[in-house]
Amino acid sequence: MSENKGVIQLFKHKTESVKRNHPWIFSGAIHTNTEDLNDGQVVTVTDNKGNFLARGHFQHATIAVRVLTFSDQPIDQELFNKKISNAVELRRKLDLFSLDNNICRLIHGEGDSLPGLIIDYYNGAAVIQCHSYGMYNSLTLISEALKNALGNSLKAIYSKSSDTLPGRTETEDGYLYGEVETPFIAQEHGINLSIDWIKGQKTGFFVDQRENRKLLGKYAHGKKVLNTFCYSGGFSLTALQNGATLVHSLDSSKKAIELTETNVALNQFDGQHGSIVADAMDYMKELNEDYDIIVLDPPAFAKHRDKRHKAIQGYKRLNAHAIRQIKPGGIIFTFSCSQVVDKYLFNNTIIAAAIEAGRNVKILEQLHQPADHPINAFHPEGEYLKGLVIQVD
Repeated sequence: MSENKGVIQLFKHKTESVKRNHPWIFSGAIHTNTEDLNDGQVVTVTDNKGNFLARGHFQHATIAVRVLTFSDQPIDQELFNKKISNAVELRRKLDLFSLDNNICRLIHGEGDSLPGLIIDYYNGAAVIQCHSYGMYNSLTLISEALKNALGNSLKAIYSKSSDTLPGRTETEDGYLYGEVETPFIAQEHGINLSIDWIKGQKTGFFVDQRENRKLLGKYAHGKKVLNTFCYSGGFSLTALQNGATLVHSLDSSKKAIELTETNVALNQFDGQHGSIVADAMDYMKELNEDYDIIVLDPPAFAKHRDKRHKAIQGYKRLNAHAIRQIKPGGIIFTFSCSQVVDKYLFNNTIIAAAIEAGRNVKILEQLHQPADHPINAFHPEGEYLKGLVIQVD
């Protein structure tokens, strides 16, 4: 697609965020009539006098342009090669391609200067999720760039974007390069995990909690642990790996529990494991076990600002139940992955939950997303995962 087919001019007073390298241009900033532009089209963005500002992918949406470059250069194979090679090199420096850890977020959208693109890596298999039509249209460029950056270590590339695009055009999931049998075994900090990107949620696993799971291991030895919203059992496995005597994994989904049990069987750790299919909010009201550690890692309670208040009430209620029920001296790992709930609001919500539960708490650790989920300094919205480790007196 030609670079110069679409030129978008911004209103005079709507250029400041672009000049500060923010990678999103909202529809309200655009002066040009965009009716004739296609979803996914490469567009050049200029100020009201026609001076070049940026180049990126257009979409008929609130976020109208996702910027790929603030330099006057083509969006071509060379650009994708450079950006993806830089991202891979960072993960190599973080030692995320080792024998005992070969699961990571390879491309994290705006954090890796490729807005609209997510790629997770599982022991040689790259799973792509496109959140914009521009990236979906660029799948061939992305695949070639992955081959260039990963070389012989790349076994397969799978595209899974049917659930992440708005659905205005036909999209098809499938292998773009190579093929591996799923479920596919990969390793996180020495733990074997069964990953199924075809049938599983997202890309098959929630990569962003890797370092927080590892941290749980520091607290788990000899302890009884309840892992709520467990999905594939990541926190449960880390607890068992590090000598927890009893671990209960809870999820409302029977499929999630089956996946957890598959992963527990894969690893053969000592320690007793039990599974519970139940609603976490209901189960937490009256616990039958004297747990030393409770993990609260719910899905996003709010994805939009208009749902934020309801989400806060949900986080408060869930945490109040846990704080009320846990034994004295117990530890709670509590998280929010709602982008619209910032860390200050989340912390205040946990404090409010402690007040409601009538117990004193200490904050031991403040947690966030790992380094393979980088936050673009010019795009603070990229900070979404936050968590606390608290001790309840």
